[in-house]
Amino acid sequence: MTQMFNPPHPGRVLREYLGEMDVTTAAKRLHVSRTTLSRILNGASGISADMSLRLSDALGTHVSFWYDLQAGYDMWQASHNKRPKIERFDVAA
Repeated sequence: MTQMFNPPHPGRVLREYLGEMDVTTAAKRLHVSRTTLSRILNGASGISADMSLRLSDALGTHVSFWYDLQAGYDMWQASHNKRPKIERFDVAA
């Protein structure tokens, strides 16, 4: 997967997909709580595999589209956090 420069949180992308649909209606159609969907849309929660499948069904996107967006976002965020120096394992084959 090619890494994007500072990719948006998938919730921002989802907000665009939802257009004028309000959070309550979208949450009901996805069979999740309004709070759950709101947290995703506001970038406070990520998109799980289950939510990715629900969004795929609701929006007609590929089953991994939302999950891949989340993975790309998470990887970019993690790669920009300070980490300890990790030594390579010396494992015999």
